[in-house]
Amino acid sequence: MSVTNLNTAPAKAKPSAQVVTFSAPAKRPAPSQLMRRLSAIASDLVPPLVTLLVLLAAWELICSSPTSSLPSPTRVMAESWDLIVHPFYIGQGTDQGMAWHIMASLQRVAVGYAIAVVVGIAMGVLVGQSQWAMKGLDPIFQILRTVPPLAWLPLSLAAFRDGNPSAIFVIFITAVWPVIINTAVGIRNIPQDYQNVAKVLRLNQFEYFAKIMLPAAAPYIFTGLRIGIGLSWLAIVAAEMLIGGVGIGFFIWDAWNSSLISDIIVALIYVGVVGFFLDRFIAFIGRLVTRGTATA
Repeated sequence: MSVTNLNTAPAKAKPSAQVVTFSAPAKRPAPSQLMRRLSAIASDLVPPLVTLLVLLAAWELICSSPTSSLPSPTRVMAESWDLIVHPFYIGQGTDQGMAWHIMASLQRVAVGYAIAVVVGIAMGVLVGQSQWAMKGLDPIFQILRTVPPLAWLPLSLAAFRDGNPSAIFVIFITAVWPVIINTAVGIRNIPQDYQNVAKVLRLNQFEYFAKIMLPAAAPYIFTGLRIGIGLSWLAIVAAEMLIGGVGIGFFIWDAWNSSLISDIIVALIYVGVVGFFLDRFIAFIGRLVTRGTATA
């Protein structure tokens, strides 16, 4: 007879080990970082917006009287709404939208300014590197650069007998002087150590120009280029008032002859905005080329 032990419990199975993996949570900017970014953006945007609103409010109050000779902002919007919302309008002859006038002016500026850049840098290098050239050419440059841009227009019209090349020449003769002067200053301020290194490495003239001279003078050159682009935009607006044809300057003068003061104000706003972006574009190129040293 067999006896079964009732107190004997069955053996328990040992639990198997499990590996639990946790995925890293997505990185989110810390609240303090986010607040600093928003604060930086607000500090850049809020002051100009507030200033603009104050100026518009003052303009509205001053020019809201019926006897005012200048239109208020609301009146400008009402009278020139079609001009604002249809910038690519194409009519007959010079009856075109604002965008086409601006593009025609920009084409003239691009050609004249490009010529001024090439000639200005070449002449600036010559004047900055050669004492004889500086003594011979610098007095002439200082005299010619004081001549107002529009004073060159009759002479250019007599020489080219056409409005378009005459306007391009006025742009060139206006923009070339700051490029020459700033380039020459940059060349003369190249440290002597750089020149000694070039002698040790036995660099030829082309290698010295490309590897030493241009990089060292680049911040000065781009300062002159920024001044030149601003003067170019000023010169083309004034020149186109006299030569006629399609262009933002001609548009402003034609609006004046038609007593469209609101259209003139809209055109002036466009001129200012385009000039601002031209300056910022040259500054951006300068920061890329000089790696942030051309910040003036």
